Amino acid sequence: MNNAIVLAAGLGRKVWPYGEFRQKCTIPVANIPIIRRIVNNLNEVGIEHIIVVVGHYAQQVRGAVADIPNVEFVTQHPVEGTADAVLTALKKLNDENFLVIYGDVVTSSENFRKLIKAFNCQNAEAAALIQPLGDEDANNWLCAKATDGCLSGIEGHPRGGLHRLCGIYAFKTTVTPYLLRNPGIVTQVPVGGMPPPEAEIAQSLQLMINDGIEVLAVETTGFFVDVDKPWHVLEANRRLVDYLAKQIDENNIAASAKISDAAEINGHVVLGENTVIGPRVVVNGTLIAGANNNITNGAILHGNTYIGDQCRISDYCDIQSSTIGNRCIVGHGAEMSGVMFDKVYLYHYCEMSGVFGCATDIGAATVCGTLRFDDRDTSIQIEGRYEIPTYGANATYMGDYCRTGVNAMIMPGRRIGSYSVVGPGVILYEDVPSKTMVMAKQELITKPWGPERYGW
Repeated sequence: MNNAIVLAAGLGRKVWPYGEFRQKCTIPVANIPIIRRIVNNLNEVGIEHIIVVVGHYAQQVRGAVADIPNVEFVTQHPVEGTADAVLTALKKLNDENFLVIYGDVVTSSENFRKLIKAFNCQNAEAAALIQPLGDEDANNWLCAKATDGCLSGIEGHPRGGLHRLCGIYAFKTTVTPYLLRNPGIVTQVPVGGMPPPEAEIAQSLQLMINDGIEVLAVETTGFFVDVDKPWHVLEANRRLVDYLAKQIDENNIAASAKISDAAEINGHVVLGENTVIGPRVVVNGTLIAGANNNITNGAILHGNTYIGDQCRISDYCDIQSSTIGNRCIVGHGAEMSGVMFDKVYLYHYCEMSGVFGCATDIGAATVCGTLRFDDRDTSIQIEGRYEIPTYGANATYMGDYCRTGVNAMIMPGRRIGSYSVVGPGVILYEDVPSKTMVMAKQELITKPWGPERYGW
């Protein structure tokens, strides 16, 4: 297996507020764009030729992987579904076997190896990676029926199911007729189901099954996250950072990095060049930090933490199991749990939990609520349909280039679109559209006041 097709042309509407002004597959996970992680995984398993299908925000995709030598691009015009995208890329392949990977999945290279091994060993026409649903609702996914290690059928967003399709496939070029015969809509849906009119690869798999062609079903190993909704950005970062932390069994400290004798380290640390851990810092867990960071003056880091380059983490801030981007600042008693993209500033006693987009500035004493009075999870509206996430339901999801004023309060599960402002003193109960400012209305009451009010 020497070839792979990565699909990176979709609109990514459901992941709002992160898909409106950026291509979904370029969302950073542990500070590297998803699609770059996929390409790196493919290189790790020996794939020599990678074709990336671009469309929506194509230049962002090129910018993320164009420096990798074995990558080339084709453009899908218009964007008409994943089966059509594969057909567009097949023009670049000879009569060779190939992988197909949806460009928004986060996993380890182990799952690619497992799929390729099963495909080669059994000389199959096709193979699909599938994942047990666990606590996930089958109604939210394209699901797979598996019997004796093979797919027996697919169903779109059913009322029940045990496995979901992962969007990672292995094919021989003999599947091309089934991509061409795709009817442009998933017909395997429950009664009353409403599939969108697009050519999904899953329907081509069903056509193969109908013709008696064996499609292997290979179950995932370890972690796997399909970044489909905003909370999956939070989940993908957490799962990946925990996975990376498990690979570390000793400290790895660059020659120019320093750790103060007055710091308390209870776990392993990986430090890049010129990174400093200063006095009174407490690390409880595994810390992976890049270059030129200053972590000092009483900063407290709990759990597994991943920090990019050129950050300042200081002044008795409290970091809980987080991914922190490049050039970020967290200080002055700020608390953070979740994901910060590049150049996010948290200052002065704010309490933040969730995902915070690039170049976002959080005002003093901003608070993200995470615990409801009824102790329940928040339902989040995705394109008109309410869902209760199994992970991160009560977190805040803030897009790129946002800011808050002092003492803003954000209720659990709220989303804030990119280029938006939540003003000082606002108590935010609803989602905020992109390019919107929300301000609190203040009623000014003037009354005489002075010593005489106290009986003088």
